[in-house]
Amino acid sequence: MILFIGFFNTVWDALGRFYHRLGSPREFYKISNVVTPIFGILFLSLSLVGAYYGLFVAPADYQQGDSFRILYVHVPVAWMSLFVYVTMAVAAAIGLIWRIKMAFVVTICSAPIGAAFTALALLTGSIWGKPIWGTWWVWDARLTSELILFFLYLGIMATYYAFEERKTAEKAAALVSVVGVVIVPIIHYSVEWWSSLHQGVTVFAKGGPKMPASMLFPLAMMALGFMFYYGYALFLSMRHTVLKNEQSSRWVKELAQNAEQATHS
Repeated sequence: MILFIGFFNTVWDALGRFYHRLGSPREFYKISNVVTPIFGILFLSLSLVGAYYGLFVAPADYQQGDSFRILYVHVPVAWMSLFVYVTMAVAAAIGLIWRIKMAFVVTICSAPIGAAFTALALLTGSIWGKPIWGTWWVWDARLTSELILFFLYLGIMATYYAFEERKTAEKAAALVSVVGVVIVPIIHYSVEWWSSLHQGVTVFAKGGPKMPASMLFPLAMMALGFMFYYGYALFLSMRHTVLKNEQSSRWVKELAQNAEQATHS
């Protein structure tokens, strides 16, 4: 028992030190230099495996035929549209409560990525809906709430760029992010709360997934791949934003000097 408590304290202290390192722009830049390409490799590897099994190994759906295969993109990006928003809102709350500037950077850099995931979810859903429902769009509860999420992402970006003073812009965008998180449970439970053309919960249903393992495996691979893509795109965007925000600091000037010397050597 004592050994377990000691191990737990050691792990907790290590996580705490890592968390504080990520809160420093300079330390984040060092860590992200290593982590970003790893995220990129994992994204490519998992997505290729998922695409191969989804297109060539998974059987056709007995009702939808091969048209259901677009769901291997639609479902993961729809999940990511919610995951990114929750991440953004949590980071925004941390920034507002503890005034950690890197948390604001996470919020601002996540918004365009989340908007892209949401737009892709709406587009692929529309392409899938035409042969299945016979229409590109209906004002269905799930589709409408997902469209509101897309405009919410745009609103957060517009709020941030509406202010000239950066700290004011960060706080305003963070506040909108926290308030807007109410849309997440509405989207998730929309197929249960209202009559909907959209199919109900399949993967996270009570009693386990309502799809065979041969279909579930490529879906899981694609979902993990898109999650690592989010990490890859987020860290790339954050590195650019950190350099821009910290351009007057000594470490960024040293970084620029080293890069210039390397170019001329």
